[in-house]
Amino acid sequence: METSAFDFDLPDDLIAQQPAEPRDRSRLMVVRRSEQRIEHRVFAELPGLLALGDVLVRNNTRVVPARLVGHRVATGGKWEGLFLRALATGDWEVLATTRGKPAEGERVVVGREGGEALTLTLVAKGEAGRWVVRPESDDSVPALLERFGRVPLPPYIRKGREGPGDRLRYQTLYARVPGAVAAPTAGLHFTDDVFRRLGERGIATADITLHVGLGTFRPIETDRIDDHVLHAEWAELTAETAAILNARRAAGGRIVAVGTTSARVLESASAGVSTEPPLIRPFSGETAMYLRPGHAFRGLDALLTNFHLPRSSLIVLVSALAGVELIRAAYVEAVRERYRFYSYGDAMLIL
Repeated sequence: METSAFDFDLPDDLIAQQPAEPRDRSRLMVVRRSEQRIEHRVFAELPGLLALGDVLVRNNTRVVPARLVGHRVATGGKWEGLFLRALATGDWEVLATTRGKPAEGERVVVGREGGEALTLTLVAKGEAGRWVVRPESDDSVPALLERFGRVPLPPYIRKGREGPGDRLRYQTLYARVPGAVAAPTAGLHFTDDVFRRLGERGIATADITLHVGLGTFRPIETDRIDDHVLHAEWAELTAETAAILNARRAAGGRIVAVGTTSARVLESASAGVSTEPPLIRPFSGETAMYLRPGHAFRGLDALLTNFHLPRSSLIVLVSALAGVELIRAAYVEAVRERYRFYSYGDAMLIL
């Protein structure tokens, strides 16, 4: 398919700059595939839209304060980096931006204004702005990032600049496993009250992990969606979670993925399974599964998601599940009804 089929016009003022407060006051568009019908709800109504026996699959990854802001010691020039991963050597891989041409062996100093600082040595330059850097500290990676890093907000939210409350709000309530550089944003709408009412209705939760990377949100720059390559991300679905999901589905319940990251893990864990109904198997490792129209979904029955960027692999994924025409109509209506888009925006439930 042509990538242009997944493009649309979005007014800038519909890109959410602040989250809803409280979390569950976000709007919720319900897209019913079998009836080709759209409803307008509020996220707090979610428990009443699901049924006894359903199970929500949540991504429990935790966003690390991966944005590093500082200066080059040699020139005093501004330097910014985004922590991508820790290497076996103890060095870090970062995506760095700066004026000029830093050289291997240079040192940069990063930190928060008015606080202590961390010195990094530029060890080796890679491709596309990537660098291997060496922190001058023996402290753990999580501890260093917590002290010296900032919340890695996407550039369309206040140009990526962390504000008061973002460190708490750009994180799901159930975030447990550090490793993401972006939030699994469909989960940002949940509150303790919503989880309590879900439990009262007999709706279970089960957790998977996928450490969200930059590639998830990268726009498709090729003319055809099939020519786009999705970057691999580390994911895990445990044997315990697989047992919960298979038991719920065997009893007639639906598997509801919370977010496109959960959807990709579920489809990775059920790929190649020929049983009916499909079984979910334990999965651990990297996945670059790219879900496009024509994909036969086996690991999920419904999807909770946010409103996505035009020409992104994420809007392609939701179109694969609900159909290109139905999603196109839903997005047209979302703009007309002034839904809030992207990470801090409103939600969609595809049933």
